[in-house]
This record gives sequence, structure tokens and C-alpha cells, in this order.
Amino acid sequence: MMSGTSLDGVDVALIETDGKRIASIGPSGYRPYSDKERGILRQALSEAVGLSQRDARPGILGEAERTVTLAHAEAVATFTAQQNIAREDIDIVGFHGQTVLHRPAQRLTVQIGDAAALAKAIHIPVMHDFRAADVAAGGQGAPFVPVYHRALAQSLEREGPIALVNIGGVSNITYIDGTEALIACDTGPGNALLDDFMFRVMDQRFDCEGRVAAQGIVDEAWVQRSLQHPFFALPPPKSLDRNDFASLKLPEIVPADGAATLTAFTAASIARIVPLLPKPPRSWIVVGGGARNLTMLRMLRDRLAPATVESGDALGWPADAIEAQAFGFLAARGLKGLPLSYPTTTGVPIPMTGGIMVLP
Repeated sequence: MMSGTSLDGVDVALIETDGKRIASIGPSGYRPYSDKERGILRQALSEAVGLSQRDARPGILGEAERTVTLAHAEAVATFTAQQNIAREDIDIVGFHGQTVLHRPAQRLTVQIGDAAALAKAIHIPVMHDFRAADVAAGGQGAPFVPVYHRALAQSLEREGPIALVNIGGVSNITYIDGTEALIACDTGPGNALLDDFMFRVMDQRFDCEGRVAAQGIVDEAWVQRSLQHPFFALPPPKSLDRNDFASLKLPEIVPADGAATLTAFTAASIARIVPLLPKPPRSWIVVGGGARNLTMLRMLRDRLAPATVESGDALGWPADAIEAQAFGFLAARGLKGLPLSYPTTTGVPIPMTGGIMVLP
């Protein structure tokens, strides 16, 4: 399961895997957050900025943790009922929780969610706390999906290099070129700035299919100024907190132009990683919520040409379920003590396993 930085809801997905290969991809589901729940999580994100201990849950953070845990329990109950799946047939649930603070330079990453309470509620073993060991060892603690991206890419018969880009609240890429080392990093904002803008100025949770941005004019000068942020010049591996670019302010601008400019900023920041890779990718595959934003895909094609750009949906991959599938895959790897992160994905000194299992 996955509750991402976009704060839209809980994605659920079933896969069969040994932690190395994907035997089969099963159905997926979604449990949206209510407006009230989303408000609690937004407040928790704001208050989490002051945290110095990863286990502390002062104020609204305690309420937010209960909210996240209950939402995940409900997601499992609904999913198993709708798909007619017996809970005893599920070996392990990968429970990422909700990231409220990510400060790897301070060796601090905080994901809220009570794994013990979840395991008790759903009567299935739960693997959680995937990022802590990586961060404690000096890694960035993100991105964590690259090992799953690699497993997906192995099913494709195409010439590399291939880049998988996941556009959630933050954007991250996985660079795959045959048997060479896996390279991954966050590239910059994903949907977070755009979603926050849409919520603030239009009371909409996101720009559906990029329709608002499609009507606007990009402030290219603002995009280029914003790309001067030191983060974009750093080589991989590197990672971000959802709010690291929240201080960037658009000028007074009509909603369509604002949406277009922020969408272009995400596309441009993804393209900015190309010179920092060993070779330019020949093809890009987009997953996550941004894969459904048609304006985002068009802007990516413009900025990444002559490489091809396609959504994971076009390959039969359920773009919205990739991260949920990934944490099921990571749970299987965690059970076997296999690495979840590598020096070339998070900057951790050695390949690092992780995750803690809780029994019902």
C-alpha cells in the first residue's frame, strides 16, 4: 500500500513476487482521503517541520497517525472484499505510511502510521519503516522504488538506457541501462506545487488531465530562475522533502497561467537531470499521478526530445498503482534480507536492507 505526498488517498495493489522477479501483477484499488482527512494531513505536514525525534507525535500528528492507520485498514477491508481475496492468502502487507518530514541531512525521516494497530486490524503481517535504516546509515532514504522499477524494466524488450519517472508529490527517476548499476534520485517537484496551487486558487485537489494548464501560458523566465536552485545541479543520488520548494512564489498570475507554469517547472526539472546521467535515456516511461496529466506528458515530450515519452498505462502498467506494488515488492525483499537501496540510488555507503515486520 502507498499513501504518497500528493495526499490524495491510499493505493492498494496485489502482486506475486519472490522479491527478485514479478511472477504476476494482480488487481489494484484506491481509498480516497476525505476533505477532513486531507485537512488533518496538511496540518500535520505543517507541524512536522518542528520535529527532531522520529517517534514523536505531538498535537495533530497523533490524530493524523490514527487517521492514516484507519484509512489503510479500511483500504484493505474494501479491497479484499471487492476482489474476493481471503486475507490468509496474503503473506505480507508493505505499509509505507505517510511521510510528514524528510530531512536526510539530519538523518531524520518521519512516516506516520501505526503498523502494530494495522496488523491487528487486518489480521495480516505488516512490514513497515522501510526508510529508517538507510537514513541512519547516511543514505538519502529516497527514492525507494528503483529496485521495483528495475524488475518492471526487465520485462521490456527494448534498447536502453531507459528512465522510469515517477511523478507523485515529488518526482523521482530510475535510470536503467542493461546490467549496469542502478541510478536513481529525486529530480524536483512533482505534483505538490501544482496541487497546492490548484487547491489554493481554485479549490480543486489537482489539475485533472492538465486541462487548466493546457489553457495557460508558461512564464518561462520564472521557470528558468527557479531552476537556478542549487538542488538541480547536484548529481545523483539526492532526495527532497515535499515542501522543499514551497518557498517559491509565483507572481500575480491568472490560474491557467499559474498551472501551466508549475507544470512546466516539473517537466523542466525532470529534463534537467539528463546531463547528470551517464547517457541520455532513449525512452522515458512516466508513472504516478503525473502520468494522467496530458499537459505534463506533452511538456515532457517537448523537453526530452528526441527521446520517446509514454505513460506506464500504455505498457499495461497501472500507473497509479506502481508505488503500492513497489512496497509489496520491497516487503518481500525485506523478508529475505535483500537490499532495498544502493549507493547509486540513495547514497547509502553499502547496499542496505530494511523494514520491520509486525505480526497480527
